[in-house]
Amino acid sequence: MAIGDSDRARREILARIRRAQGRGAASRPAQAELAAVETYIAAHPRGPLPAVDHDLVAGFRARAEAMQSTTDLVERLAEVPGAAARYLAAHGLPRSGCVSPALAGLDWAGAGLALEARGAADRDAVGVTGVFAALAETGTLMVVSGPETPAAASLLPETHIAVVPTGRIVQHMEDGWARARAELGRLPRLVNFISGPSRTGDIDQTIVLGAHGPYRVHMILVRAAT
Repeated sequence: MAIGDSDRARREILARIRRAQGRGAASRPAQAELAAVETYIAAHPRGPLPAVDHDLVAGFRARAEAMQSTTDLVERLAEVPGAAARYLAAHGLPRSGCVSPALAGLDWAGAGLALEARGAADRDAVGVTGVFAALAETGTLMVVSGPETPAAASLLPETHIAVVPTGRIVQHMEDGWARARAELGRLPRLVNFISGPSRTGDIDQTIVLGAHGPYRVHMILVRAAT
């Protein structure tokens, strides 16, 4: 079929659809239709959501671990470097890499870690980041990009350590988006949802971890943000 024939067929199909809807042959939607669509989008309506009636922290940890992440819990943000060092030592992992600039003020060197405040480079084995939100329904991290939160730090290193304040745990993805619109105003260029280590089953339908992202994801939950 020639390109002209394809375009003509498409126009005829769309015209039949418009006639069936009683909209006439106009190719552009009426202003009332556009206004209705814009109102619907602006309202951010939600469909049916499963109940999340368990404790958000416990439920999030259970779902995250079911997705092959590991979790830890500390009381204060100042305890995070020590918790990260213990995790890396227990698994025989490198103690150097990068950390999001937003977390640069923690005493990483005092915990024996050599983490540079920047985005990730090829040489980095460990990347430490914060999160914007965490979704209890699926054990998923919601990470946004920006100068203080470079996306590569959670994507490039083999080991991703995520610092998760428990106050940032919400029930559903829809709650995460609502929080982003309320707190950020203008959404960032990139929003990543991370559900455990990177994996693929493309080869012989066998799950392989670390195929196109971190091989392991460790989450350090913090009860108090200060």
